[in-house]
Amino acid sequence: MGFFERLAKLELEGGKAVIATVIRTSGSVPRSAGTKMLILADGTREGTIGGGEMEAGIIQLARQVLQDGEPRIHTYTFKDWGKAKEGESRGEMEIFIEPLNPSPKLVVIGMGHVGKAVAHLGAWLGFQVVIIDDRAGCTTPEAVPEAHERMLCEPADFAAATVIHEETYVVMTTRDLEIDLQVLPALLDSPAAFIGVIGASRRWETTAAQMIERGIPADELARVNSPIGLDLKAETPEEIAVSILAQIIMVRGGGTGERMAHSPDFVRESEV
Repeated sequence: MGFFERLAKLELEGGKAVIATVIRTSGSVPRSAGTKMLILADGTREGTIGGGEMEAGIIQLARQVLQDGEPRIHTYTFKDWGKAKEGESRGEMEIFIEPLNPSPKLVVIGMGHVGKAVAHLGAWLGFQVVIIDDRAGCTTPEAVPEAHERMLCEPADFAAATVIHEETYVVMTTRDLEIDLQVLPALLDSPAAFIGVIGASRRWETTAAQMIERGIPADELARVNSPIGLDLKAETPEEIAVSILAQIIMVRGGGTGERMAHSPDFVRESEV
């Protein structure tokens, strides 16, 4: 598997890694500008940017980048050991160390009118869209052309149908609570960043009560957002999709959902 194919696979699977790229060189150095090395979360690496003490130091920095998510540029100077006392160098490399984070994934379970609208808007917003349904014809390219992955399976298998990682946002636009009862336990065991269920408050109260009876702890159920979406007084499937994606954007970015309108001082003074 080539370097870029490996990157694409990691992104789809939600794997975390660091890419170290030689961006500038001068003098005598072991590798040229553009050389890349991939450092995986478990410390293993693919490729090399020169080996030795320099590469070991870059791997150490990669661990820090994995922890804080902040890219770095590191300059390494190779010493001419024959003239070490004079401190003369024989070359220099500048290396860009950047985190590879999972692509945000939007998993839409239930391809009714709202589910299709959510998939359409999610793709437009840049999410990797996965659609899942148990009804033949609901997951075809003709039905939902924007989807990147399509799964046709039974409700009990929904959660296992695709990889769910820390940047996965699950939207359950399901048709009844019986499906929710089959799907939610496995989703609650996943690292999904967001789990939302469509429906009225009464439907969610009934679902939650039955899940508690089945042994699901209440603190786990608190992860579920239901009814899903922000209160926009949405009515059409497209408007409901906007409210759902607005909530996901808010959660992902740490927003508050409050209005950002601001009145300048002179406006407020004129109202006094």
